[in-house]
Amino acid sequence: MLIDTHCHLDAAEFDPDRDAVLAAARAAGVGGLVVPAVDADSFARVEALAAAHPEVHCAFGIHPLYVDRALESDLELLTGRLAAGGAVAVGEIGLDNFVADADPVRQGYFYVEQLKLARRFGLPVILHIRRAQDAILKQLRRIEVPGGIAHAFNGSRQQAEMFIALGFKLGFGGAMSYEGSRRIRELAATLPLEAIVLETDAPDMPPAWAAGQRNEPANVARYATLLAELRGMAVDELIAVTTANARAALPRLPLR
Repeated sequence: MLIDTHCHLDAAEFDPDRDAVLAAARAAGVGGLVVPAVDADSFARVEALAAAHPEVHCAFGIHPLYVDRALESDLELLTGRLAAGGAVAVGEIGLDNFVADADPVRQGYFYVEQLKLARRFGLPVILHIRRAQDAILKQLRRIEVPGGIAHAFNGSRQQAEMFIALGFKLGFGGAMSYEGSRRIRELAATLPLEAIVLETDAPDMPPAWAAGQRNEPANVARYATLLAELRGMAVDELIAVTTANARAALPRLPLR
């Protein structure tokens, strides 16, 4: 069974045909999808999806690119959601130094406060780390959490090893499909397989074969085939290991 460890199935892009998208994912062998919230407004949508579809599992968090609209009270709402149970992680949280007008101080505040919540509730975190690996790592060393996933990993090998040492798995997806993504492909091919999980980030980050189109969770099956080719191994073996890795990173994923 494949697990898409990062899919924004609640996004408006899926409103016209969400059930069909899920059916296509199931047909491709995807038996689990982790859907992380990005702001307080999305908490209810993500929770409703998980309630309606047994293969969907929710995470709650405030994305760094949404903190400009977040309120202090949103952290209280997040606390309540986490206390109620049902979440497999705190996420999507982190830092983004790519967007020029993002407020780094506000991002840092919400990142730290959400790490504290993850520690309080004993939950792993799903990290957004765009151009912010070192700053993310600095706080992870200060505020210990039970691991999680470094989503869409695109750092250096040294940074990858630091995340792994802290108990994190690294998410790989559509970026591997571009031949120009040499560093990412090299990392995907040579990092310890036990450190890698598969993800789509659908509807974003489409693969090379669907560039400019909506990404979909069914694509995780082709990512598995691609990663197996990069590593020179059987795809069934790769699926078994990456699925086990996802369960290790997110222990509250149900077994089935």
